[in-house]
Amino acid sequence: MRDYELIVVGGGPAGLAAALAAWENGLRNILVLERDSALGGILNQCVHNGFGLHRFKEELTGPEYAGRFIDMLSDTDIRVRTDAMVLSVAPDRTVQYISPADGCRTVRASAVVLAMGCRERTRGAISVPGDRCAGIFTAGAAQRFINIEGQMVGRRVVILGSGDIGLIMARRMTLEGAKVLACVELMPYSGGLNRNIVQCLHDYDIPLYLSHTVTDIVGRDRLEKVAVSRVDERRQPIPGTEQIFDCDTLLLSVGLLPENELTRALGAEMDPRTNGAVVYENMETSIPGVFACGNVLQVHDLVDFVSAESGRAGAAAADYVLRGGAVPQRVIPVENGSAVTYTVPQRIRAEAAGDGVQIFFRVNRVFGKSVVTVKRGETQIARFKRDHMAPGEMEHIRLPGKLLSLAGDGGITVSAEEVEA
Repeated sequence: MRDYELIVVGGGPAGLAAALAAWENGLRNILVLERDSALGGILNQCVHNGFGLHRFKEELTGPEYAGRFIDMLSDTDIRVRTDAMVLSVAPDRTVQYISPADGCRTVRASAVVLAMGCRERTRGAISVPGDRCAGIFTAGAAQRFINIEGQMVGRRVVILGSGDIGLIMARRMTLEGAKVLACVELMPYSGGLNRNIVQCLHDYDIPLYLSHTVTDIVGRDRLEKVAVSRVDERRQPIPGTEQIFDCDTLLLSVGLLPENELTRALGAEMDPRTNGAVVYENMETSIPGVFACGNVLQVHDLVDFVSAESGRAGAAAADYVLRGGAVPQRVIPVENGSAVTYTVPQRIRAEAAGDGVQIFFRVNRVFGKSVVTVKRGETQIARFKRDHMAPGEMEHIRLPGKLLSLAGDGGITVSAEEVEA
């Protein structure tokens, strides 16, 4: 006997969408474990709008978007435990967690969905040289201080990295009365959505320094200044190009990492390209009955895509519990080719693909008019046109089931190339 049909680890947008999809597909004994004191995850501190355009066809703030799912959850009998930190997940779907209400408890499930989200890279992860002083925050930490704790983190700000959180915090800090001196990006292109570059930097006359990085931090107690240098094609600082910014705050928006300690300890196969689990077309990991979705699988740029992906994972988990797992007869590996950094899913079970499979990927540079090709060996089986692609924007294509049958016994490769306008 199992305690639950399904346990969902994480109560953010991914976990909520997965739990609701599982309920809608027939499961009635579901437990959601969330380590924070409230459901909603990172959305609770995202007070800006722009969420929900795909899912709800209207513009919502982060808390409003989360609230929609929490309201839908309240109409079900899905059980929720907040302040519940999951310590381990075993291959037999045994989950151990600790909480003030239950102490240390072990529960079992017929299926598990991993939806732990992601975390930010810190200064130590990117080895920024200089003094160790106050005033250095990850962008997400600063966002929480301002939007939830009501604490202003600084007045003269430099932002390292142009990911979406950093861009949004440039605007947020400006609106709170701070002076954002610059947004500095190591790469020759921004890592954020184009709309955020326009709305958060251009609209507030905040300069964006591409192919630059912070090369020194100066401050005895509090941050006093940072040095910013241009970098060459090998991303190495160029001597003599330093600019000095007098500031009291440095925000780091230098990438996100999926929270996969539980996944690795579980023994699931991992993909070094995404830092997430290797999954099949239905979001199932290499461990039968264990599914992964949302930012713990791949870092998304839109929460609407997180919800859609997680809905597929929840529906697949329900199907696994009610009808048993899919037996892989012919597995098609999906590889990234030219200019593509990764693909999700990484494997497709041909017999389970049905009428088609969506493949998500990112490109490694900015493209104008271009094409995405899918090949089996040297044989092209699909071709998709694009007007624009960028690393900060997730792309996806849909492969019909009939095309997948053309893959034969081999794998398929997804590539991108620019074409003449």
